[in-house]
Amino acid sequence: MPDIVISEYMHGAAFEALRARFDVFLDAELWKKPDLLAEKVKNCRALIVRNQTPVTAALIDAAPELLVVGRAGVGLDNVDVKHAEQAGVVVSFTPDQNAISVAEIAMGMMLSLARFIPAANQDTKNGNWQRSKFMGTELYGKTLGIVGAGKIGFLTARRAMAFGMRVLAYDPFLSQDNILLSELQGELVELDELLARADVVSCHLPATPQTTGLLNRERFRKMKRGALFINTSRGKVVSEPDLVEALKSGIVGGAALDVRSEEPPKTGELETLPNVILTPHIAAFTREAQERVSRAICEDIARVLDGKPSMSAAKSAVPRRLATK
Repeated sequence: MPDIVISEYMHGAAFEALRARFDVFLDAELWKKPDLLAEKVKNCRALIVRNQTPVTAALIDAAPELLVVGRAGVGLDNVDVKHAEQAGVVVSFTPDQNAISVAEIAMGMMLSLARFIPAANQDTKNGNWQRSKFMGTELYGKTLGIVGAGKIGFLTARRAMAFGMRVLAYDPFLSQDNILLSELQGELVELDELLARADVVSCHLPATPQTTGLLNRERFRKMKRGALFINTSRGKVVSEPDLVEALKSGIVGGAALDVRSEEPPKTGELETLPNVILTPHIAAFTREAQERVSRAICEDIARVLDGKPSMSAAKSAVPRRLATK
């Protein structure tokens, strides 16, 4: 039986180094085969996933030899971290490695919405030359509202400052004395105030019971009329029917979504609206970010299997199951 099971795609030099040291089973489509996944993890010591594999309590319990779950990415909403902790299993993840890539796509979405770049591109390719149809707006002098001012939110805001934007931030886990907030010359405010004042709202929240559906009809109605909305975090934080309503009414001037409440999504009204940009969860999909993510998770998994503490554990860095053997 394999030491390590990988249920989604993985490649690169770090993966090859891991495979050279351990017995690794890789099936990039294993996340679609829950019965086979449960069978494969029965005797493995490590499981590596991305965002498609649900690492449930039942799956953890089906793997009595499991020491560590590696999440190649930042979000942990598909991993039952609480149960893993109770079971003595380390959950390792990569909270910083894709932050720059996500911040850059957030900026690209801002520019695309403000200047109608996708629509102007398609219209021109269709043989038209309609300059007046695509009168846009500058980011300079506008206010950016960062909802969730962690590493990605911070990097997005810092890049926005180079465009001459002012920064507001909402994050219940930050204090007014936060040094990164000071570096942004930003103002920490409550969510409703941020929505009322921001010309662009960029969402960088994890999916938790507290954030699910946080951006809903009530909240969209508090936005400055015509403001732009961007979500590169998790689709579940947005009520999509309420966003459609806000877009159609003009409360929200345009939206760019890299993530959806269901992935892949069913085609609906969002796909039909001209003031919406949709991408298939590609914010972290750059060569550089994926190389960093793969290297970090592979090296950390090897550390834990070698009896060393995890360098990037969500909670406990050493598996208690190891200590009891």
